[in-house]
Amino acid sequence: MRQRLRFTSQSCHTPIQQSAALPETNEVRFPLYICDFKDTAFTKGLFLNYHFNSEQYPTLRHLFKMYICDRSLNGIAITECSRMQCPPWPKGKKLVHLDLKGAPPRTEYLHQLIELFSRLGVDGLLVEYEDMFPYQGELKLLQATAQTPYSREEILNMQELAKSKGMEVIPLVQTFGHLEFVLKHRPLWGLRELPHCVGTLNPHTEDGYRLVMEMLRQVVELHPGVNTLHIGADEVYMLGEGEQSKQWLVSPERTVQQLFLNHVTKVAQAVKEAWPHINIIMWDDMMRDMSQDTLKASGLVGLVQPMLWDYTPDLDVDRTVSLLEKYHSAGMSELWAASSFKGSTSVYTCVLLTQRHVDNHLQWLKVASSLSAGVKLRGIAITGWQRYDHLSVLCELIPVALPSLAACLETLVHGQFSSEAQSKATEKLGVSTVEVSALERQSPVNSLFPGRRLAEVIVELDVLLNLEDIRFFERNMYVRGWFSLYQRQRKLVHPLITMQIHSQASTFLSLLQQKTEAVRVEMLGLYPESTVQEWIEEHVSPVLFPLQQITDEIMTCMKEIVPQI
Repeated sequence: MRQRLRFTSQSCHTPIQQSAALPETNEVRFPLYICDFKDTAFTKGLFLNYHFNSEQYPTLRHLFKMYICDRSLNGIAITECSRMQCPPWPKGKKLVHLDLKGAPPRTEYLHQLIELFSRLGVDGLLVEYEDMFPYQGELKLLQATAQTPYSREEILNMQELAKSKGMEVIPLVQTFGHLEFVLKHRPLWGLRELPHCVGTLNPHTEDGYRLVMEMLRQVVELHPGVNTLHIGADEVYMLGEGEQSKQWLVSPERTVQQLFLNHVTKVAQAVKEAWPHINIIMWDDMMRDMSQDTLKASGLVGLVQPMLWDYTPDLDVDRTVSLLEKYHSAGMSELWAASSFKGSTSVYTCVLLTQRHVDNHLQWLKVASSLSAGVKLRGIAITGWQRYDHLSVLCELIPVALPSLAACLETLVHGQFSSEAQSKATEKLGVSTVEVSALERQSPVNSLFPGRRLAEVIVELDVLLNLEDIRFFERNMYVRGWFSLYQRQRKLVHPLITMQIHSQASTFLSLLQQKTEAVRVEMLGLYPESTVQEWIEEHVSPVLFPLQQITDEIMTCMKEIVPQI
């Protein structure tokens, strides 16, 4: 049984003790007085002369587990919702979405992931390349510059490996909304629906249409034998707000819905004309408010297969069933679902909670079992967003989400997240739990989990980064009381207390720098340098910089008020 540490007010006002410098043994002794800092788990657990070795982070991590998640140390809690059994996911493909617009894995790691996906029972890959595709000719400007795009040979080899494992590869190319990676380029600014809306294509220009079709042509040609293509078309923000759209909408019989349908239908018809054998999938969200009659008259019936996405743990089952049955009644009989195993908690999530994603899949099981007999799902795409859009920050990296993926797949297979489902997921990964934050450190050679070591050190660093006494160091009473901005500017500081603050800040800096270096080394083996730099600057630098700044400012002050500093 876990208990929270409690201290009396007397223990929180112990006289200041002299703090030792960081010893070479990496053993850290926290001065007792610092327990006056904000009343947090870190304060309570470590500042009372607690000794730990900075190389033994599992001990540190476990000390805070009760504060960062509410789950069993041996796995995620099997809630009543998890125990409620539905029929297993109906026959159909289980796709895993690879979002390559952020943190694109090195080729070797990508191959390891495909091997793992095969062991987990994945039937196909939904691959969203964005700027990692090696566009040629006039489209070469779309290629990524922060890192080298995948080569043509690498893309072909990836497909061959997937096919050898029985997995279909379905490329996803955005053709209307979320074209940030295209429309951010100055030569293409004129193709935007609005100057300040970087993601939405102006549907009235032939140049925009030709651009989209050339993107599709190059992607299809580099996927020999492709049977299915996803044309995106979700979240077409600000559609109808551009000047040409406003002019088009002057006629009272015209609507924004028709404007959307006209462009998508034009693209889909062109795809069918060029490649009659290809099935076309598109996201459904822009059609959710459309009536059956509007959908029937759109020209999309029999042309596209809607993929209804919902990534929330409390997905509205009745509403989702109603939407799917509306599409079916309108004549769109080929339907898909889309869930999430990562990248849908928040835009900047670093370490996810598996239970959230398992709950999402439990809701999708309820949807599948509630559909009318005539409504069939062709499959489900388990999405793993790496960015919310091309211009947003990185979501959680793939290694920290693999336990979630395994748990979600087993939930679909078993119709519930039972003990058996959890056991199957952990067995396939060679781990003891599907909550990444509860993983025990072990030798990588004993694990079936590619990228496990990176997942471990990210979790360990994330714990440190989110401790209030580190993240909000300048808010503690000693900094605010004896080293405020006013005092720093006038060099009116108390040397003894200020050096104690310096000692504590230096200790935190050392801990963060050691763990950041461990993350950097592991991440470089799986991702390009640009991803490592971005991840560290987004997650670590905002915490590290204030600590570094305060130690530098203290030393500057000390040189002016203390002899021989």
